[in-house]
This record gives sequence, C-alpha cells and structure tokens, in this order.
Amino acid sequence: MRYQNAKLVLPEPLLQEIQQYVQGSYLYIPKPSASKRKWGDGTDTKQLLRERNQAILQAYRQGTGVKELAEQYFLTRHSIRRIIREQP
Repeated sequence: MRYQNAKLVLPEPLLQEIQQYVQGSYLYIPKPSASKRKWGDGTDTKQLLRERNQAILQAYRQGTGVKELAEQYFLTRHSIRRIIREQP
C-alpha cells in the first residue's frame, strides 16, 4: 500500500465531499469485498501448512510424541495437539 495525494487522483467535487469528513490526515480506502482475496491465495503458504500438518499427523500416528513433534517443528505442544485433533 502506498501513499497517494488525493488531489492528484480524485475529481475535485469528490475531494471536496471527502474533505467535509476528513482533512489533513491519512485515509485508508479498502478494496471492494468482491476483489479481496482470501488469506494465502497469492502464495503457496496454505499448501505448505497443509503438507506440514499432514506430516505431523503421520508422525504422531507412527508413534512420535507430542513433545518431540513440538521441538521438531518449533511449535508449542498445544499447537501440535490442535493440528492432530483437526486433521481428517
């Protein structure tokens, strides 16, 4: 997100209307809901986490303890238990 001067971007009547509400400060204008992307859609993070969680579940089912998994994946024991509980 970058700063843009409203005077250079907006038509004068719209700028005057906005100035009735906000003057001399930054104003964040969000994207329309329809154009928002869900978390992780722009990267492969969701897939990587899904694969990590599956690996955790598989290791747990093969006998690796929660404490060892927490140390191996740098997560808390609580997080490991949650991952195990939520996996199908």
